[in-house]
Amino acid sequence: MSNALTPAQEAARLVDTLGPEALAKAQAYTTGNHWLLIAGVAVSLLVAFVMVRLKLLDRIAARFGEGRRFFATFTVSAAFLLISAALELPWTIYTDWYRQRAYDLSSQPLGDFLGQLAISEALGTALGGLFLVGVYALIRRTGKRWWLWSGGLTAVTLLVALIAGPSLIDPLFNEYKPVPPGEVRTALEDIADDVGIPHDRIFMYDGSRQSERFTANVAGIGPAARIAISDVALKEASLDEVRAVTGHEAGHYKLGHVWRSVLLLPLIAMLFFYLLNRLFAPTARALGSDARLDEPRGLPVFAVVGSVLGLLVTPLTNTLTRVGETEADQYSLITVNEPDALATALVKTAEYRYPRPSAFEEVLFYTHPSVEKRALMAMEWKAAHPKDAPAGE
Repeated sequence: MSNALTPAQEAARLVDTLGPEALAKAQAYTTGNHWLLIAGVAVSLLVAFVMVRLKLLDRIAARFGEGRRFFATFTVSAAFLLISAALELPWTIYTDWYRQRAYDLSSQPLGDFLGQLAISEALGTALGGLFLVGVYALIRRTGKRWWLWSGGLTAVTLLVALIAGPSLIDPLFNEYKPVPPGEVRTALEDIADDVGIPHDRIFMYDGSRQSERFTANVAGIGPAARIAISDVALKEASLDEVRAVTGHEAGHYKLGHVWRSVLLLPLIAMLFFYLLNRLFAPTARALGSDARLDEPRGLPVFAVVGSVLGLLVTPLTNTLTRVGETEADQYSLITVNEPDALATALVKTAEYRYPRPSAFEEVLFYTHPSVEKRALMAMEWKAAHPKDAPAGE
C-alpha cells in the first residue's frame, strides 16, 4: 500500500476502480433487490388469496381427504407447493432469469433456466411435502406445544440437507469435477489440509452455467464436506485471489458457522411456528378461509404469515450472516494473509452488491458487510501485518 494512502483511502481507491458507470449499475441492481423483497411478499399474498378464493386446495382435500392421513396430507401439501410455483412462475422468471440477464449477471438460456427450475421445484415439492407432513403430524399429536417440536423437526431437516446436498442435490444442477493438477490445486489442498477436508473432496464446477458471479464455497458436514470453486473464479481470478476467497469460505467451515445455523435457524423456526399458532385464525378469517390449523388446505394461510414474518425477520437474519462473513474474512487474513487479493476479489463482487450502502440500508438488507467496509478491514490488516511477518502474528 502506498505510504501516501491510509487504509480507508486505499479501500476507497479500490472501489473507485470500478468506475462511476459500474457503480451506478450496481446501485440500481441492489436497490431493485430491496424493492423485490417487498414486492415478493405482495406476490405471495396474491397467490394465497387466489388459492383460497378459488378453493383449489379445498377441492383436492375433498377428493383425497378420506384416504390415509399421510397420503392425504402429502398430496395436499405437494399440490400447494406445485400450484404456488405455477402461479408465481412469471414472477420467478422476471426476478431470477430476466433481471439477471438484464444486468449482465447471467447468460443462461431460458430453456436451461426453466429445466433447472423444474428440477428444483420437483425436489422442493417432494422434500417440502414430507416436511409439511411432519409439521401436521406434530400439530395433531403434540397439542399446544407443537411449535416447540417443529423446531426440532427443522433441525433434523437441516442436518439431512447438509449431508445430502453436496453429493446428491448439487450435482443435479452443475457438473463437479476434480480441480486439475497445478498451482491452483496445490493452493486449495493447503487450505483443505488446514480445515480437515480430504483432497478428493476438492472440486471445480460450471457455475457460469447459471451466473457470472465470482464465487467459491465449502459445503456439507463430516464426510460430505467439500470445497468447490466456480469456473468463473478460475477464469477471472489470480492465484492469490483464489487462495484468499477459498480461505474465506474455509473459514466458515473451520469456525463452525454451519453448526451455528443448525442451532439458530430452528430457534427462529420455533418463533415462526409460535407466531403462526397465534396468527393463523385471524389471518384465515381475513383471507376468507375456513380451514383449521391442523388442515393442510390451510397452507395458503401459512404462506401469508410466513411471507410477512420472513420480511420482518430479515434484518435479524442478515445481521447474523454479516457477523459470520466478517469472521470468515478475518480467518482468511490470518491463515492466508493475502489482504490485497482478498480486497480485489471482494471488489469483483460489487457488481451485484453495491459497495457503498448507507448504514441503514446495510442493516436492513445486506447479507454481507459492504464491500468497501470489507476492503477497509483487509487494508487495515495489511498495515498492521507486513507481508514478511508470519501470517498468524
